[in-house]
Amino acid sequence: MFQAAAWLVSVFYGLVHNYAFAIALVAVSIMLLLTPLTLKSTKGMLEMQRLQPEMRRLQGLYKSDRQKLNEEMMKLYSEHKVNPLASCLPLIAQLPVFIIMFRVLNGLSKFGDDGTFKPSYIAKNSELYLALDKSKEMLAFGLDLAKTPAKVMGEDFVKGIPYALMIVLLAFTFFVQQRMIASRTTSASMSPLQAKIMQYLPVAFAVFQVFLPTGLVIYYFTQAVVRILQQWYITKRFYGHDGAIGRQAQAASKVASDMAKDQKGKGLKPDKVDKPAPVQSKRVTPSKNKPAPSGRPQRPIPPSKRNK
Repeated sequence: MFQAAAWLVSVFYGLVHNYAFAIALVAVSIMLLLTPLTLKSTKGMLEMQRLQPEMRRLQGLYKSDRQKLNEEMMKLYSEHKVNPLASCLPLIAQLPVFIIMFRVLNGLSKFGDDGTFKPSYIAKNSELYLALDKSKEMLAFGLDLAKTPAKVMGEDFVKGIPYALMIVLLAFTFFVQQRMIASRTTSASMSPLQAKIMQYLPVAFAVFQVFLPTGLVIYYFTQAVVRILQQWYITKRFYGHDGAIGRQAQAASKVASDMAKDQKGKGLKPDKVDKPAPVQSKRVTPSKNKPAPSGRPQRPIPPSKRNK
């Protein structure tokens, strides 16, 4: 897998003779391969959203029977031919790609015993190998793609400003992409705070890129730009008219949200239990210093004790 990814970088480098463009073309190629999966997962997610009112109804019916609820949910998915895990497929597919690209970029810029690059994973007669071999930098547009932004800024802050601007630009593209998704997505189970967290979480991920090779930052920035184009196409395709599946999903999510509020408003509160009255002990014999209770005859006092 590492050799295949490095071979793809090498092929594109042979065409453009620029490290940044070669990495960007790899990102575009991978995104194009994943686009059908992304469209399929988006449609599956919308189909799940259309079932939210029915799911909410089942949750109300079987809230005290978890096993029965799961059985009814599975039956509902089967009837409508919906896969609840479909929306996770693109994320699962991109995780190994991230690991592969990280290893490949580190392998291409690996230093040998003489202090210069000794590239891995590619043929020694390739143009990419010959360009990197015996070199100490992977320069593109004045940036060393082999170094991390954090390392460059630590060595020279002024020289690291372009690297920092790249991280800011990456965070901005992540924010725009997530904003496009959030603008058309509603969930009955997601609070406004959770929605904000989901919106700004990719920005935090972009800041984390400061510790990764700059070539990987180029890779993710290109992917983010392609994703923005994808989201524009998804919005046009699935939300373009009133009868579109996206509009139906939005309406269903609103109904489910109203049902959730109604169920919450009708929630049963535990009945108030009156505290039992304190038990009072009844004295059989009156106190010596207190008169006997009314209604009961007093015992006569013997004459011998009256004067005592």
